[in-house]
Amino acid sequence: MSKFSGLGGRLYRGETSIEFIGKRRRWYGVSIMFILVSIAALSLQGLQLGIEFKGGSSFTVTTNSPSVAQARSAVESAGVAGELIVQAVGDNKVRVQTGSLETSANNAVQDALAASFAVDVATIDTQIIGPSWGEEITRKALYGLIGFLIVIMLYLAMALEPKMAVAAIVAVVHDVFITVGIYALVGFDVTPATVIGFLTILGYSLYDTVVVFDKVRENTRTITASSTKTYSQAVNLAVNQTIVRSANTSIVAILPVASILFVGAGLLGAGTLKDLSLALFIGLIVGTYSSIFIAPPILASLREREPAMQALAKRVSARSGGVVSSTPSQGSSTPIIGRGPRNQPKRKGRK
Repeated sequence: MSKFSGLGGRLYRGETSIEFIGKRRRWYGVSIMFILVSIAALSLQGLQLGIEFKGGSSFTVTTNSPSVAQARSAVESAGVAGELIVQAVGDNKVRVQTGSLETSANNAVQDALAASFAVDVATIDTQIIGPSWGEEITRKALYGLIGFLIVIMLYLAMALEPKMAVAAIVAVVHDVFITVGIYALVGFDVTPATVIGFLTILGYSLYDTVVVFDKVRENTRTITASSTKTYSQAVNLAVNQTIVRSANTSIVAILPVASILFVGAGLLGAGTLKDLSLALFIGLIVGTYSSIFIAPPILASLREREPAMQALAKRVSARSGGVVSSTPSQGSSTPIIGRGPRNQPKRKGRK
């Protein structure tokens, strides 16, 4: 533990540095690969929407001997065909989800399940959701997501810098897209709890990104007044200074979510917990990655295009006498690497 804290101190002081900004193409390549996989999954399989979004009926039977095959057979014997999802929930429940059914078909399914599992019809938890209500939920979820992004972009533009806001929003869209792609790839159901998880992901990802950007702003407040480091070097130093904090925060956040996912949903069979914790678990990992490897490089790319930053890079390059990198050299607080020979005048000796 002392070694880890010692490493954090060396990273903060610039004595040791990890290259983040200079290897941005590598991180972009990893993200592009996941984005392409997400696009393929969404195109080929699509999202498995829950009945809350598309409408349908849900029947939950509480019994001492739940059987997925028995429940499926009972529903099929009631004459229900087409889309049918049967899942075991915990140790004493089985859930059946169907498409939209008429009242008579719903009653037939309840009677068939009651007879098959030898339970009273009144004990079967039945939920019927119409397609119009599902469309309303979908529309509200999209409005909530779009409104969230607009408010956050305005806040970041006022609190930090406009280009920081752009980089943060790109990272957030990156997180949501990859998380949704993973859902499509493995076929997880998307429910209102999943949407809540997505919104929580956005908040956490932005929090981690804002921590990094606040340090970037501190390091670059008067950067154009000196010629010791470029903007990319200052951003790389800021990421190194905050990476230990980001790692600690992420681990502390992921551990309880993992316990909810694997204990609450896996062992106890709480379906709502699974929908929420699964989105959080995937999103926290992706959000931590983007706040370190995606948002800072994008910000550096946007700012390095400015004439003032280009002039600063030329001054730093001329001062270092060689190619400037975004990684600080060992044992120096100045993040410059790859020094070339200094063009210093030779001192003439006395004849």
